[in-house]
Amino acid sequence: MIHLPASFLDRPIAHRALHDVTDGRPENSRAAVRAAIERGYGIEIDVQLSADRNAMVFHDYDLARLANAKGPIQQVKTVELSQTTLRHGDEGIPTLPEILDIVAGQVPLLIEIKDQDGVMGPNVGPLETATATALNGYKGDVAVMSFNPHSVAAFSKLVDGIPIGLTTCDYAAEHWPTLPKTRGEDLRDIPDFEPLGCSFISHDHRDLNNPAVARIKDAGFPVCCWTIRSPEEEANARRIADNVTFEQYLA
Repeated sequence: MIHLPASFLDRPIAHRALHDVTDGRPENSRAAVRAAIERGYGIEIDVQLSADRNAMVFHDYDLARLANAKGPIQQVKTVELSQTTLRHGDEGIPTLPEILDIVAGQVPLLIEIKDQDGVMGPNVGPLETATATALNGYKGDVAVMSFNPHSVAAFSKLVDGIPIGLTTCDYAAEHWPTLPKTRGEDLRDIPDFEPLGCSFISHDHRDLNNPAVARIKDAGFPVCCWTIRSPEEEANARRIADNVTFEQYLA
């Protein structure tokens, strides 16, 4: 097991980088990444797969909400995605290597691999491979996590020296309508943490009283949380969590 570097716990982490559309900084954009670095925040980003199997820094499965295009991101090649402008900004969708070049070890970088299976199952591999390839030779503090334990397992087999963790929550049915009920009930207890050799979790701040969170914290592992949107939420979350992932205010 590789321990999470202290830099991930000594400063707040900007969710999808320090985005603010009123200032031309969309989620997961180069501008948002640069703004977070300027303020010294840690950075959390998401990766999705392009049609030609590159890791793109983008949150959604469909382009419509965040970009000036429509359709699944997996059906579009890297060149076209790079030329597809993000809404409320003037830049295209970045690749993971581009973001790594910008961060360059200046602040800690937390990468979430989005589930590619659809139901948190084992149909994964290409995005984990693309992420591992991009990270080859990267010198800064970096950690990788996913909601899907199979994704974390696949990534961990490809790299050495990078801490891995799980993104976790209570998997309430209203928030996960496509996830089988039994799968959500299983994931709620975070059973894969120890077998995978994880070194941290990032848990929904609304569910920090989950006994599974207490189990992991009591074992001495860091508990981060998502997504904090006010100083009041942050103060409450820090009663349990070791750090916060934040947006919509300056932590």
